[in-house]
Amino acid sequence: MAQEHKVDNKVQEMKGKVKEGVGRAVGNERLEAEGKKDQTVGNLKNAGEKVKDAFRD
Repeated sequence: MAQEHKVDNKVQEMKGKVKEGVGRAVGNERLEAEGKKDQTVGNLKNAGEKVKDAFRD
């Protein structure tokens, strides 16, 4: 189950990078900011998974 969460988080992070890039390319600041937010959320969730893993071992 934890591996599934890590994959989901990484997908969210990658989608954020795409959104940010598209937003920057077309000059849409809102889309660019949304992409950055998605990346941050994905990174924070991955950090939480790493903490859980540390306590499992």
